[in-house]
Amino acid sequence: MSNNDIMKKLRVALKFTDDDIIKVLALVNFRVTKTELAAIFRNEDHPNFKPCGDQILRNFLNGLIIYKRGPRPAPAKSTKPNTDQ
Repeated sequence: MSNNDIMKKLRVALKFTDDDIIKVLALVNFRVTKTELAAIFRNEDHPNFKPCGDQILRNFLNGLIIYKRGPRPAPAKSTKPNTDQ
């Protein structure tokens, strides 16, 4: 299964539009245009087909985590001195 197939299945399963996918990618500061996104969702035999790279899929999955769960909380600062000596 290719990255393009995974992106197509996720788009259908989550009922996302192209705008939704662009917003999820923006959460991880990854910019993609609608044209580039449309090329990923085309059939492989289409002249404007573009294979979905690992970077796009990885950033989409990381953005999806933020979209569903929210941003990662900052680690709490400990006021207790380190005694592991």
